[in-house]
Amino acid sequence: MSKRIIFTGGSGKAGRHVVQYLVDQGHQLLNLDIRPLDNPKVRTLITDITDSGQLFNALTSYMGLHEFDPSLRPQPVDAVVHFAAIPRIMLTPDNELFRINALGTYNVIEAAVKLGIRKIIIASSETTYGLVFANEPRNPHYFPLDEDYDVDPMDSYALSKVVNEKTARAFALRSGFDIYALRIGNVIEPHEYELFPKWFADPGFRKRIAWSYIDARDLGQITDLAVKTDGLGYQVFNAANDDTSSDLPTQELLERFYPGVPLKHELGEFETLLSNRKAKEVLGFQQKHSWRKYAVQD
Repeated sequence: MSKRIIFTGGSGKAGRHVVQYLVDQGHQLLNLDIRPLDNPKVRTLITDITDSGQLFNALTSYMGLHEFDPSLRPQPVDAVVHFAAIPRIMLTPDNELFRINALGTYNVIEAAVKLGIRKIIIASSETTYGLVFANEPRNPHYFPLDEDYDVDPMDSYALSKVVNEKTARAFALRSGFDIYALRIGNVIEPHEYELFPKWFADPGFRKRIAWSYIDARDLGQITDLAVKTDGLGYQVFNAANDDTSSDLPTQELLERFYPGVPLKHELGEFETLLSNRKAKEVLGFQQKHSWRKYAVQD
């Protein structure tokens, strides 16, 4: 099941952990990014995703580690995983964020499809549901947030992700290839579990993200499963852990912070409000890392 994977954005917070997970599964990766990745098993090709020509060239490049390898002949690519993006609002002007994220994703998918790479995974976001970067706090239409929800964001970052999902769907329709979008929750690196006690003390702090989180290593697992699962056409999957990032029961969080929001179905005691049921049922995702294994409670 070893695959040759072109990975964009592997030098970022989520990307470097997902890249390591994929390498540990035996895949060969080439990282496309604007800065190097400190990983001896993965070479970085400095690439601007907003330049279509660079993408076409990069996706047909030699994937090995060293320019003195016995053969530098490019080999067929099995999958493209696209994480490269401006990761949130307030880092660049809104129009520049939208340009890079929307145009970059178009370029990545277009190049992959025209080069015949039949598996493409793109990073979407929980922000598409319209809660995270809304101008003022707002209630969703229902909980848990699932892939059937009518996404309605107002910010430039989430809007770029919705456009990216539509772009992916259009290319899947025209090509018949598998293109999956992962709506990724708040990514938690292993060292960040030390933050959880502070969040427990202020349960309203993470209301905007509906207390969702995804361990960076579990995100690696979901990505790997998406690469290995064929024949689904265009799909969207939430990428979230099984529980919320709060030590309070889910029902208590809803009653205190989202009173009156209807439930689509009954929830478990601590069940996530960013539903991961589809990833579990369709891809076979099984959470390996919960904050309950790592966070020290006072």
